[in-house]
Amino acid sequence: MRLGSLEITPLLDRHFRLDGGAMFGVVPKPLWERRMPPDGRNRISVAMRPLLVRGERLMIIDAGAGDKMEPKLEEIYGFEKSESLDASLAAVGLTDDDIEIVLASHLHFDHAGGFTKREASGQVVPRFPRARYHASRGEFEDATHPHERNRASYFAEDFVPLQEAGVLHFWDTDRTIMPGVRVRRTGGHTRCHHVVYLESGGRTAVFAADLIPTTAHVDVPWIMAYDLYPMETLEFKRAFLREAIDRKYIIFFEHDPAIAAGYIREKDRRLVVEPIDASDL
Repeated sequence: MRLGSLEITPLLDRHFRLDGGAMFGVVPKPLWERRMPPDGRNRISVAMRPLLVRGERLMIIDAGAGDKMEPKLEEIYGFEKSESLDASLAAVGLTDDDIEIVLASHLHFDHAGGFTKREASGQVVPRFPRARYHASRGEFEDATHPHERNRASYFAEDFVPLQEAGVLHFWDTDRTIMPGVRVRRTGGHTRCHHVVYLESGGRTAVFAADLIPTTAHVDVPWIMAYDLYPMETLEFKRAFLREAIDRKYIIFFEHDPAIAAGYIREKDRRLVVEPIDASDL
């Protein structure tokens, strides 16, 4: 997809499965299962869709879960073994060596696991050897000091090696990462969760990360139980949806199993997603 001077391409790490109840919080199962049917273990299929941005530099936003996870956890989460970010990059003629900037929406394992890799020696190193990594300082502080509520989502090997290698750079407030790409704090999911605005040629796209993880989450109160601060999510999401509809933003859905991007529309007093045709991506 061309957005002014930016070329934007959704990638795919893998599909995996998460508990449906956790993904939809207080929304009753008879409602959410109509949109995303669960398997026999109450898990729904979701995807990990990092976003490739070609602009002044070559950037990737988030990087999926990577391949360092223990087999037991891979089975619990039902990772599809036939898919990978390597294959997705190769499909557009790239390798890890080509990436110059890596941007984190936040540092949960399904977003930051692919930031590092384990070498044959067992050492964990940055996956993208030429890249500068960018993350919220507050998010890094929370990720390196987890508590009982969030420690299952943060794996130190996904981000601590970046700091040790001297390639991790922090921001403290909303800022521009490169021309046309800026981060905006939403809070809610984590204290310092951010979405990413892509703005060029008079158009705007937004990588929504876990603010609106799938198209099933476009309704304002459909908020994940994973969110640490759900009322903060609610407040930001309500205002953001109005903004996205009125200004015709293209929304990239990081976890939707089938739809990478679309417009949010109002029809008959309901919010619906109008997918963008694959040929436009």
